[in-house]
Amino acid sequence: MLNISTAKIATVILRARKYDADVPSSGHARELRAFIAALNEDEQAALTAVMWIGRETFDASELDEAVNTAKAEATVPTEDYLLGIPMLADYLEDGLSALGVSLEEAQEDIDPSV
Repeated sequence: MLNISTAKIATVILRARKYDADVPSSGHARELRAFIAALNEDEQAALTAVMWIGRETFDASELDEAVNTAKAEATVPTEDYLLGIPMLADYLEDGLSALGVSLEEAQEDIDPSV
């Protein structure tokens, strides 16, 4: 079970895509970093696990193991780790897909104020 809403994952995906296309000093990196930093520990571990599933480090059936590994192996702030991953948005989207959730479905639940 995911300990993060799919809408939050979709928000990270959308912000990561803006970050990837970032214009210097546009603030996209700062916004993405702040959003991830504001997630609680369980949400950050779940987000990392979804990225790992999308990167095929873990299989979707190993979600719980991926979450536990993310918690046990966290040595740097999650936002620093994830922003250092090339293709973060793609891995997160692939991870959601492997878990049976489409990005379009997840985007339906995004709070427009986020």
